Amino acid sequence: MAANAIAGVGTQFLRWNTNTNSWDAIAGVKNITGPSKTRAFIDVTSLDSTGGYREFIAGFRDSGTLTFTFIFERDGYENLNADFESDTAQNYQIVLPDTDVTSLAFEGLVTELPLTIPTDDAVTCDVTIKITGVVTLESGSAPSPA
Repeated sequence: MAANAIAGVGTQFLRWNTNTNSWDAIAGVKNITGPSKTRAFIDVTSLDSTGGYREFIAGFRDSGTLTFTFIFERDGYENLNADFESDTAQNYQIVLPDTDVTSLAFEGLVTELPLTIPTDDAVTCDVTIKITGVVTLESGSAPSPA
């Protein structure tokens, strides 16, 4: 087992509240997947490329998407629905429960907000956020957005 492994218990998903100028936690988060970073490559192969192999250079990076599921709670849903209805990117952050209090801060647009209403389990909401720009890795909670 890795000496510095951590469990996800205690991880927080936070949303910047412009009314109070503070981070608000989205309650009841069950899981988080992402950011799903990718990087494009540009094919620069030519007929005189050495050894008959394709050649590439680095292209744009994409911070990808982030998905999470939370147990339906009206305030959290209303805030995320307002983000979905807005055309302006919102500030979010994930805070891990490690000794460094690692945080990942980013801006994003809510692209999906479906509810799941099962017959024998809690009502949940699966959120998808398209990240715009870079994801910032910090120690301790991320600072206030500029």
